[in-house]
Amino acid sequence: MDVPDKPKEKVPLLVVAGPTAGGKTALATALCERLCGEVVSADSMQIYKGMDIATAKPGPEELTRAPHHLISVLEPWARCSVAHYAPLAHAAIAHIHARGKLPILCGGTGLYLQAVTENLQYTPQKTDMAARLCIAPDWQRLHKIDPTAAAKIHPNDAKRIVRALELYAVAGVTRTQQDANSRWQVSPYRAKLLVLQPRDRQALYRRIDARVEAMLQAGLPEEAAQWRRKMGATAAQAIGHKELEPYFADTATLEACVDKLKMETRRYAKRQLSWFRRMAFEWNERVPGSCGVLWIEDTDLPEQAVAFWKGSSPVAPARDLTRQGSAL
Repeated sequence: MDVPDKPKEKVPLLVVAGPTAGGKTALATALCERLCGEVVSADSMQIYKGMDIATAKPGPEELTRAPHHLISVLEPWARCSVAHYAPLAHAAIAHIHARGKLPILCGGTGLYLQAVTENLQYTPQKTDMAARLCIAPDWQRLHKIDPTAAAKIHPNDAKRIVRALELYAVAGVTRTQQDANSRWQVSPYRAKLLVLQPRDRQALYRRIDARVEAMLQAGLPEEAAQWRRKMGATAAQAIGHKELEPYFADTATLEACVDKLKMETRRYAKRQLSWFRRMAFEWNERVPGSCGVLWIEDTDLPEQAVAFWKGSSPVAPARDLTRQGSAL
């Protein structure tokens, strides 16, 4: 009689997610020290070499305190998508776990986090530049072809609209169909998700403004000038460099560009807040108690996070995000 194979034990994984300037790196570093862990970055821009200031990479002190993976591993002219990133993250997590350490997946790129934790299987799509140049960012057309995908994309988000229409034109499948086809494998992780959120959005915006000012003092304009001719299409989308282009072109003052940078960073943070509210709700729908909320204003975040991971003390339940949604 054949004995069925023993189910493979799932890998423990702690996930730290939240908006830019929300304190993710500081928290993840502190958790590494308390839980014998190592960080796997889930940031679509920190994966590139250079742009250290603009992407707020961990500094020397944080890197000394805890190993960080998938930071500064790609040349800035290389293309990177979620299909390229996910296998790198799975490999890093497996390597950390094999050495008896706790993998801590940390970042603000929601799709990267989702792809890894849900084990989504993406096939890298070849870019058809000829097709892309012929495609207008027509949200109404996308809505007719793929209403589910269109509902998740702002009508003014030309880049994502064109990509979705390009996929349909080149591959003959909609974005929704591709996403459905990518969800057939079971996740290999026993994961818990911590979402950093502000009680008061204005407090987060003040943090963002302070971070931008600190970036200027650290040499952001000089960094942008150094890398502006070396970045490929993906890296060039990094917030912090492209907003300074009018300054380099002598069409705007540095002050005006900095104001634009602050505004774009706040808009990005707003999108992140919405993404992670939805993500937290979905996690607790699938596995009740698998996601908790940490408020960035609290002063004991590492202690709360450790207690949540060990199951000894719950943090705020994810449903609190739904109640706070209108206020945020």
